[in-house]
Amino acid sequence: MEQQVRVVPDQDGVRVISCAGEFDLDTLGPLEAACSAAGADPGVRRIVLDVAALTYADSSFLNLMLRVLRTGRLVVAGPVPAQLSRVLDLTETRTVFRIADDIASARTL
Repeated sequence: MEQQVRVVPDQDGVRVISCAGEFDLDTLGPLEAACSAAGADPGVRRIVLDVAALTYADSSFLNLMLRVLRTGRLVVAGPVPAQLSRVLDLTETRTVFRIADDIASARTL
């Protein structure tokens, strides 16, 4: 499956970035650009990364998540797919992220 990145218009300072498909070092560019723009925007108080439709993510995807986490505004919206869940468990990084069950819940964390 080809990767897709969709940025939902901000609501109350919350920017939702939805990603679908497979992401690795070669395909991460559009998602990285969307996350960088959100991180640089002072009007964005929360960045919700919707991973529900993610089918593959490697360490470069995790690295991007960690960089966005440094903004202090990242919330991951699930459900977290099994493949990403495995990456988080193998790297013991699951507990560093705020993970919500869905986008609606992530907006309020």
